[in-house]
Amino acid sequence: MATLKDITRRLKSIKNIQKITKSMKMVAAAKYARAERELKPARIYGLGSLALYEKADIKVPEDKKKHLLIGVSSDRGLCGAIHSSIAKQMKSEVATLTAAGKEVMLVGIGDKIRGILYRTHSDQFLVAFKEVGRKPPTFGDASVIALELLNSGYEFDEGSIIFNRFRSVISYKTEEKPIFSLNTVASAESMSIYDDIDADVLQNYQEYNLANIIYYSLKESSTSEQSARMTAMDNASKNASEMIDKLTLTFNRTRQAVITKELIEIISGAAALSLSFLS
Repeated sequence: MATLKDITRRLKSIKNIQKITKSMKMVAAAKYARAERELKPARIYGLGSLALYEKADIKVPEDKKKHLLIGVSSDRGLCGAIHSSIAKQMKSEVATLTAAGKEVMLVGIGDKIRGILYRTHSDQFLVAFKEVGRKPPTFGDASVIALELLNSGYEFDEGSIIFNRFRSVISYKTEEKPIFSLNTVASAESMSIYDDIDADVLQNYQEYNLANIIYYSLKESSTSEQSARMTAMDNASKNASEMIDKLTLTFNRTRQAVITKELIEIISGAAALSLSFLS
């Protein structure tokens, strides 16, 4: 049975943890409100960029084997299964594409996804980006990532970007969206109707399109992460409250047992003294 000192120590520790989780919930709530507000315009531009690939019906020839897989996470944790869901989807895609004879290279946006996948897929990592999630993502951040990918020397034919799409404050969905190289887009049959498009114009647009899709995925992931962290910290605070209530009850029962034991000892001692005086 735990002593009063042990229970007091545990109560103090849990109360301190609860203060931290409540503070983190408040911080996450403020960041979530900003992230959700900034997501709306980013989503419009992002879906517009993706619409090009859908309407142009771009298809990669069967002989093209190079596939780039981008996973979007962040450097921060304490947000539930946000990062592990991305890693799970990427592992599944790698297995499927490899079985189909594709050459797959990985890009990790955020230190968490790199930490999960690097142990098992280190030979397939093309580049990993850190310092993600500490500040709200900007289009400048997405442009730097896109430029790094274009200058990496890996000429992929097609690719996918995997991220968590924000649905509501308590819900998100892991999604995968396509990306294509400049050569794949330029050689698509449906693009031949635009005879007057200059190659430089198409290249500039394709580079902007890649940055825009990355920015959109960063915004979706950031909003999902902040809402998940807010929910996780709220649940942690509630669990701490339940533990505090149970430990307080245990403390009171233990203290009552100690007091009762001491009273019995006092009464027994007094009774023994009375008997000795009478004799």
